[in-house]
Amino acid sequence: MKQQSISKYRPFPPVSLPDRTWPDQSITKAPIWCSVDLRDGNQALPTPMSIEEKLEYFDLLVRVGFTQIEVGFPSASDTEYQFVRRLIEENRIPENVTIQILVQAREHLIQRSYESLKGVKQAIVHLYNPTSTLQRRITFNNASREDTRDIAIQGAKWVAQYAALAPESQWTFQYSPESFSDTELDFALECCHAVMDVWQPTPEKKVILNLPNTVEWCLPNVHADQIEWMCRNIRHRDSVIISLHTHNDRGTGTAATELGLLAGADRVEGTLFGNGERTGNLDIVTVALNMNSHGIATGLDFSDLASIREVYERCCRLVVAERQPYAGELVFTKMPSKKDSTVATKKAPPAPVKFPGLSPISPSIPKTLAAATRPLSVSIPNLEKAASPTSWIASTVSISPKPCIRKLANSFTTSPTNGAAKCPLTRLVRPFTPILPTSAPRLPSPITTSIITPASAASSNAPPPSSIKA
Repeated sequence: MKQQSISKYRPFPPVSLPDRTWPDQSITKAPIWCSVDLRDGNQALPTPMSIEEKLEYFDLLVRVGFTQIEVGFPSASDTEYQFVRRLIEENRIPENVTIQILVQAREHLIQRSYESLKGVKQAIVHLYNPTSTLQRRITFNNASREDTRDIAIQGAKWVAQYAALAPESQWTFQYSPESFSDTELDFALECCHAVMDVWQPTPEKKVILNLPNTVEWCLPNVHADQIEWMCRNIRHRDSVIISLHTHNDRGTGTAATELGLLAGADRVEGTLFGNGERTGNLDIVTVALNMNSHGIATGLDFSDLASIREVYERCCRLVVAERQPYAGELVFTKMPSKKDSTVATKKAPPAPVKFPGLSPISPSIPKTLAAATRPLSVSIPNLEKAASPTSWIASTVSISPKPCIRKLANSFTTSPTNGAAKCPLTRLVRPFTPILPTSAPRLPSPITTSIITPASAASSNAPPPSSIKA
């Protein structure tokens, strides 16, 4: 950015919280998880999901273990409305799952939302209204704080009124001061208290206060300060569930969420692989597996991450990035390097599996990624050292058979198929032909990834590596 452009920006104001406690806290248990894939994620897609695709995706979220799922904005379109009706009429909602719908503070939209929920056993009605200074000035044409608060109060009254007309269903109320992170903290608190005064929550019937980082303006530590400030100052804390809803505009959605949990939040909203508006919502897969890697059970099952990704990519028509944490094709791939060349003759370490230069692998990951994760192949810098059958050297490299990995340059293997059985770390994968440097001759196909050992070399008819010029 040019200097003259930089000068027009100002730092985000910090929160005055000199006695903050969140830096000394640790995450010891998982929050309540709420998937917003079918609402926030779906509305951000270039081509939104059809009803059939949404039904398939809902079933996926249930299998993963989500017990709260925001299923849409039923007052916004007939597709959203019909999807909610099918979930209820076809008895697709398990007993332990609560669906959630979003609605603005307008009576006809609230009425339509309750019509879509007719016959549901339990549901969360999520009310919101814009509260930030920018939204009050532009969206509501310089609306005052009092006028904005009154919108929230009236909306809360309508939500309670229509819920009373359907006592056969179990209702939970949720309120979001939209763009919380860009709203004055005292005013966000004022709006939340005003809504709570209408809904009258109790420890047995809690209200959810969702504090969305609708557009990520601030550093994650400032967001944590905001959450701790709210947790300290909210009335009847034992009757309130504090919920996080972060976005990734600054690339720190995961950090903001994790620090928000340290600051006292109870609940997290997000999507699989971070799908969402602009740069995306929080990636719940990353946060949950981060917890798994620290020994914390989350209640979410990502052990079959490959099939989860397949449904996501097909229904959302998006592609998971190659370097997406945990799920990307290159995540468990270490490129060959001189600095971490090792003799590849030892047994596989016990779980959690660790390799030099690779992130720790959660015990649930190898079950599904084992077929796409192959440790060790010969790197070109080591070919001269590998000339002697008694001194085979292999760089610590994990090679995936995915198509994009076939473009991996500067590493290849000369091990024959029968050599793979000599090392317990290696399993056979489908043959592929690596791309070699232009100065090196192409090896004969097929080639399988495996660890080259003296035993495998001695038992093969493969040409010695000294015959290959890199």
